[in-house]
Amino acid sequence: MNFEGVYTAIITPFQNGGRDIDFGAYRELVERQVAAGVAGIVPCGTTGESPTLTHTEHTELIRRTVELVAGRVQVVAGTGSNSTAEAIALTRQAASDGVDAVMLVNPYYNKPPQEGLFQHFRAVAEIARVPVVIYNIKSRTGVNVRVETFQRLLEIPNVQAVKEASGDLQQMAQIQRSCGHRLALLSGDDNITPAVMGIGGRGVISVASNIYPFRMTRMLQCYLAGDFTKGNEIFYQLLDFMNALFWEPNPIPVKAAAEIRGLASRAVRLPLVELSAARREKLAAIMEAAGADQ
Repeated sequence: MNFEGVYTAIITPFQNGGRDIDFGAYRELVERQVAAGVAGIVPCGTTGESPTLTHTEHTELIRRTVELVAGRVQVVAGTGSNSTAEAIALTRQAASDGVDAVMLVNPYYNKPPQEGLFQHFRAVAEIARVPVVIYNIKSRTGVNVRVETFQRLLEIPNVQAVKEASGDLQQMAQIQRSCGHRLALLSGDDNITPAVMGIGGRGVISVASNIYPFRMTRMLQCYLAGDFTKGNEIFYQLLDFMNALFWEPNPIPVKAAAEIRGLASRAVRLPLVELSAARREKLAAIMEAAGADQ
């Protein structure tokens, strides 16, 4: 599988005060992403609030994404867990429902050693039957997948990409140098995407593309073509917005942005809370300055 370009870590829109998934709004979000020409859609990730989705909602959202996309772009489903058995069950179901790949986050809270990380990813990948993206995000999981562990993971044929959200460009460079022939390096943070692309990255799993899919797609096309000057023009137009996505834990700000754009409700599920009125006003001003997606 060719991992390249923009993959949108898509929000899960809620209705009825956050109690139910708004599948009508979700359909429109998916269609907008497809129209923008993104490489893929990533449901049930951090941005999709997977920690508060029930297992029934999780599997239904993935299944519906596959149905809505209908093969027009890739579907990379978040199926990770801090329980290996649970990750295997979610991955097996997603593969059965027709996803193109799965994304496995570091096991969180239990903080396994590197050997535990390797065995966890191997156990899930071996039953997956589809390509696997490793999602390395120490800030949320408390553990970092080290370069030597990625090197060991190369022995597993369907481990094919890494979403690197460690924020450590030196580590990313080491991964690219030692594993780039087998693993596609994908930026896990919008606001360092040019740097990741500059060291050999192949794309981004993006939060910003929920709101700006057309511009993000063009930006990545420029980088992949080697035109960093043109790509950076788009990047700097969106940089303030990208930085605003870190004001509060993801997806609080991007859901506020979705409501400002009239795309979906800002509702999140506890323990997350909605963006404050003062920050929402500042976010709206940043979005107005950035202009409409085009």
